[in-house]
This record gives sequence, structure tokens and C-alpha cells, in this order.
Amino acid sequence: MHILLVHQAFAALSEPGGTRHHELARYLAQRGHRVTIITSRVSYLTGTAEPPPRTKSLDREEAGVEILYAYTYPALHKSFFHRVLSFFSFMFSSFLLGINVRQVDLVWGTSPPIFQGFTAWALARLKRVPFLFEVRDLWPAFAIAVGVLHSPLLIHLTEWLEKFLYRRAHVVVVNSPGFIDHVKKRGARRVELVPNGADPEMFDPRADGFDFRLRHELSGKFVVLYAGAHGMSNDLGIVLEAANQLRNCSEVAIVLLGDGKEKPALQEQAAELGLENLLFVPPVPKAGMPAVLAAADACLAILKPIPLYATVYPNKVFDYMAAGRPVLLAIDGVIRQVVEEAQAGIFVQPGDPMALAEVVRWLAVHPVEARQMGLNGRDQVEKIFNREKSAQKLAALIETLA
Repeated sequence: MHILLVHQAFAALSEPGGTRHHELARYLAQRGHRVTIITSRVSYLTGTAEPPPRTKSLDREEAGVEILYAYTYPALHKSFFHRVLSFFSFMFSSFLLGINVRQVDLVWGTSPPIFQGFTAWALARLKRVPFLFEVRDLWPAFAIAVGVLHSPLLIHLTEWLEKFLYRRAHVVVVNSPGFIDHVKKRGARRVELVPNGADPEMFDPRADGFDFRLRHELSGKFVVLYAGAHGMSNDLGIVLEAANQLRNCSEVAIVLLGDGKEKPALQEQAAELGLENLLFVPPVPKAGMPAVLAAADACLAILKPIPLYATVYPNKVFDYMAAGRPVLLAIDGVIRQVVEEAQAGIFVQPGDPMALAEVVRWLAVHPVEARQMGLNGRDQVEKIFNREKSAQKLAALIETLA
């Protein structure tokens, strides 16, 4: 089979960002399928136009996976208006590029951004093949809830497009059980759960991350690591407030690894507060994340206290668990259920910096309990949230459709 994936935010293992689709594409290629990915050179994480690090095939062992690049307006993080321009530019250019991809058996669209979903539907219609639509978060509902999307016209347009795509997809794939009711209520005829997870073979829970600790002067510290986007939804201002509460705990260091639109403002705020216990680190490729996570004693996942975020299965949580590190979870809902059932970490009420600081203090003086939580999480990923199991389910679904 030849599968065409339209994905503006695609990231390979050699790049920073979520690599779910690289891992799934590799598995499909190993299964004998051919995967063509239309993506952008503008990094969805940093908003900068990356040099061409990727060749047309991801590497020599993945001859069944090909990457094509569509023009994208580069000012992704300049403002919301420019972000929308970036989305629309990719929507049109990826369609023109996709027309020339031949002998396609299935078109796979993914959201966000939701506009590329329309491209995938149009290409599927043009090529008369099934259309699989994957929902990675509930856009535009999330954008409306966080206050990014407030234009009545744009809200009406995006909500109409959301329903349009759900109703016309042969199958809607969601990565969290929390999304199922939402997409069904908006017209999805068939919904399948292919949950987020992690590849446990990528991580060694016994590793100590010595090189990362030495490079960043973290030796002897209890390191709390956040890895991911620095955006409006991530509520990292709360982490800065918690770090301020912990300024007298000399043994604790908080590391914020990643990039995003809010990072400069966060760095400025940290400097104003004089937070010597907090360190900003640039993003690293996914292939480098095992060494980074190995340097952590606990790992943080946090989102704004918005009810809709109770529906999410953040990828980073499963990577933390696969690395054998306890999860400090400031997100309520379905992911809290995963962490608590596995006894893989501690839940903290979102939006509460004092509670966050208190849990960090507790973990720092209970290393044995923290270590056991990490091992519990690792065990849960191996048994249930193994990326290979998700890939097997997706492959079976695609083969049935086509």
C-alpha cells in the first residue's frame, strides 16, 4: 500500500518535537508499506525555518518512507494572525504538491492545525481513496478555551471545518479516550483509539545522565525536568512561581527544556526573580532525549487549569514513564487516571505553584519512593502504552480501510 500523510508539524527522530508519526511511519514501512509525508521545513516547535537536515528518505533503513516539503509562510510564532497565514500557506501548497504523488491507496490527515485536514480530504477525494483523519488535540476547542481564538468569524469557520472533516472521514483516529465523545457529537461516523505511548527500547531506566548533569552543573542536585513546548497552554509561569518558593532548597534544580513563543518572556521573568535554581535548555532531537531524561530525578507535565485539558494524553508523560522517571503531573483527567493507576507519579492541582513546590520537596527527600514510581511507570508502558502496539493497531486499521 501507498499511504500519503499530510502533516505540517512532522518531526523525525533527528529533530526536536513529537515523533509519533515518524515512529508509526517506520513501523508501516517495516511492514512493507510505502509512506509519503508532506511536511514543512518551518519547525512547529521553534517557528524557525530549519536548514535541510532531512533527505527524501528518513535514513537508509527506511527506504519505504519519503518526505516532501511544501512551502510554508515562515513567521509561525510572530502573532496569531501570522500563525494562521502559515497554516493557510501550507494548506494550499501541500495540496498542489500532493496532486503529483501517484498511486496513493489512502490519505492520512492530522490535526492540529486543522486546515491541513481539508487538504488531506481534498486529495483523498481527488484520488478516490479512503480518508483517515487523526485528531491529536481538540482544535479549535482548545484554542477557544485558552483565549487564542476569539474572532467570531474564525471560530465559526473552524468549527464548521471540524464537523465537515469528522463527517467525511472514513475513520476518525484519536490518541486519547478523552476525545471520543467530542468527535462523535460533532459527526464522526467511526472512531478508533490509537493512544499515545512510547518506545520503551529507546530509554534505559538504569542510565544516570552523567554527561548532561556535568555539562549543566547539576551534579548532586535533585533535578526536576520539564521537556516540551513553551507556549500559552503549558502554564510554565506556575513553574517559575514554584521555583521561587523553592529558592532556599539548594539541593533542587528545575530544568525547562524546549522552545516556544512564550520562552523569551519566561526567561525575562526568571531573570527578574533571580531564580538561580531554574535553568532553560534549548530543545534537543528526540534521539537525544533518553540521555536528557536519564539526568532527571522527576519529570513534570503541566497544562493550564482548563476543563478541556482533562481529555488529553500528552506524549511527554509516556516518555517520562518509559525512562523510568516519576511523573509530577499538573494535569487532571484521563492522564491522571493513567499515572495514578500505574502508581507512576504524583498529581498536583493545576495552577497551584505552592502545591507544586511542596511535592517537589517531598520527592527530593523520598528518593526511594520516587525511584519506585518511575519503575512502575516503565512497567506500564511496556505492558500497555508501548508504541509498537499502537503501530500494530494503526496498521491493521489502514489495511482494512484500503
